Amino acid sequence: MPLVRRLPKRGFKNLFQVRYAVVNLEQLESHFSGQNTITIDDLYTLCRRNMPVKVLGRGDITRSVTVEAHRFSKSAAEKIQNAGGQAKALEG
Repeated sequence: MPLVRRLPKRGFKNLFQVRYAVVNLEQLESHFSGQNTITIDDLYTLCRRNMPVKVLGRGDITRSVTVEAHRFSKSAAEKIQNAGGQAKALEG
């Protein structure tokens, strides 16, 4: 039996997968308490600089802020808009 057929089959790794650095709303609330606008450069202080940033909806935001990030989850965008702010996505 050839070696290729004797070894177990494994899945594959998608080389084109986009991995996002994750920032939650509770982090935005605690780290940027005095700012009305949170830019992508501000978010890079919380995560790795060479990755796109995605904001997730864990936690609550209590004030009106404008957040710029590459992606937003549905719950994060809803919570930011319900607080009177804006969620601006940088990617199409």
